[in-house]
Amino acid sequence: MAAQETAFIIGVGPKLSASLARLFASEGMAVALGARNVEKLDALARETDAARFPCDVVDAGSVEKFFADAVADKGMPDIVVYNPSARTRGPFVEQDAEAVKNALLISCYGGFLVGQAASKLMLDQGSGSIQFTGASASVKGYAQSASFAMGKFGLRGLAQSMARELAPQNIHVAHFVIDGGIGDAGDPRASGRGNDGMLHPDEIAKSYFHVHRQHRSAWTWEVELRPWVEKF
Repeated sequence: MAAQETAFIIGVGPKLSASLARLFASEGMAVALGARNVEKLDALARETDAARFPCDVVDAGSVEKFFADAVADKGMPDIVVYNPSARTRGPFVEQDAEAVKNALLISCYGGFLVGQAASKLMLDQGSGSIQFTGASASVKGYAQSASFAMGKFGLRGLAQSMARELAPQNIHVAHFVIDGGIGDAGDPRASGRGNDGMLHPDEIAKSYFHVHRQHRSAWTWEVELRPWVEKF
């Protein structure tokens, strides 16, 4: 009988990350959840039998402690998913420098810290998947959204560089371009778009799981996901 797989999800919220936790748990994985505010994860942790630990992704010490605690509780990770992002909107010349810096740290630098920590563990065990959540802004910069474009472009570059370096060492690194809003028919943003006009988080999660399960003779480094009504 194969050993139980373990999944670490960092930057957990109520949509995609929660769907990932539910799917991974339903597939028999042990799950560890990381977020700055762990109290908000209580219900999801009970539902998925997950452990939850504090993780401030811009703090190297916090990331290191998250991995140490999660490994001690659930074992070495077979898959690590990085979901956090941040942005500040508005005219470029009016952007607050500190707010932009914070957005870059969360969207990109945190991905480096988590990716590096995950890589060290997976190189020791000789296998694993590391997955990064991108956005439309990963491939195109929008007006009045410079910080988001910088952060997501940087995260995509990180993922591509890691994939090229680590794939020959049996570490599968993948980046997901989420092109569109995440929600369901009840989301007010879905008005006029129909029941499947937004990205359903449960359906996105299936793609993450499929990429994790890919045979290494045909690995994917990047996937674009968008609703059928989305222009691109």
